[in-house]
Amino acid sequence: MFESFKDVLTVNEVCTALHLGKNSVYKLLQSGILQCIKIGKKYIIPKSFLIDFINQNR
Repeated sequence: MFESFKDVLTVNEVCTALHLGKNSVYKLLQSGILQCIKIGKKYIIPKSFLIDFINQNR
């Protein structure tokens, strides 16, 4: 799953992977539904967190 993506994703890459807009992805990140690592104002999402999110919401 998501083999073509790097191990650590940006918000834009998550948007592409999930076919969602930026606002929707930011809401998922800020609510903690989709786990992330926040460095300053920047969100980074390890691919494993994205896969966990997908598996939890099947």
